[in-house]
Amino acid sequence: MLKTADNFCRQAVLYFIFIWFGVMVFAPNLLVLLASFLSQDPVWYLRLPLNLENYAALSDPKLLTVILKSLNLAVCTTLFCLVVAYPFTYFIARFARERRALFLMLIIVPFWTNSLIRNYALISILSENGILNTFLMKHGWISEPLKVLYTNAAVFAGMTYTLLPFMILPLYATLEKLDLSLLEAAEDLGAGPMAAFFRVVVPISAPGIVAGCIMVFLPALTLFYVSDILGGADSAVLGSVIRDQFMIVKDWPVGAAINVALTVFMLFLLHLYYKSGNSVDQEQPIW
Repeated sequence: MLKTADNFCRQAVLYFIFIWFGVMVFAPNLLVLLASFLSQDPVWYLRLPLNLENYAALSDPKLLTVILKSLNLAVCTTLFCLVVAYPFTYFIARFARERRALFLMLIIVPFWTNSLIRNYALISILSENGILNTFLMKHGWISEPLKVLYTNAAVFAGMTYTLLPFMILPLYATLEKLDLSLLEAAEDLGAGPMAAFFRVVVPISAPGIVAGCIMVFLPALTLFYVSDILGGADSAVLGSVIRDQFMIVKDWPVGAAINVALTVFMLFLLHLYYKSGNSVDQEQPIW
């Protein structure tokens, strides 16, 4: 009787997962894919016939400029978050478990506040009369306020502030499992601290590095509200273009085509993550 009930519960959970995935993930993406092949309609937004002109619009010079600018911002944000998060997470993972919990709580606490509100708070820090300029002028380090707000530097700061936890958490998930005896074995075999770090710690944490980079890179391409708040109209990212195509221009097919291209790119990055996990599992350290 209990076994029958247990099997029923498992099947119910599986059915629920498949239904949820189909309704909330598969169906919306299928509709977006279909919309990317339709034509624009001034009243109904979408109409037949099917065509490939929407994907040809991806080669528009203005769009390519935004794509290159978004890629540059996303790459810089990802690399900076990795450089900051890796040593920070490495030392957290080596603390006692009680202290780890404290640090993780401090990392997660900002998530309790909406990221939109947190980026608005940055205005009071980066504006000409904000905390940053007041502090620098008070100590005589600058003679006049720096123009940081509504620049690419402000967008970069906002992206880093918003996305840094998404780099720390995947890294922590891999680094906390690090067996310190491997470092001791490497040192016994003649490897110095740096060699042991790069030949033992970094390869083991590769899945966390790839996962963190993906979780930072993709949002950095599309978080349009950060560029809107801190960068103004001249700091549009790829997400801004998609939003404008749907909400302002009303060209849903082109917006859908851009979204499909971004989804394909995301799947490619996920494939890299899967391959990195397999390579780490199969790799044996050679001394």
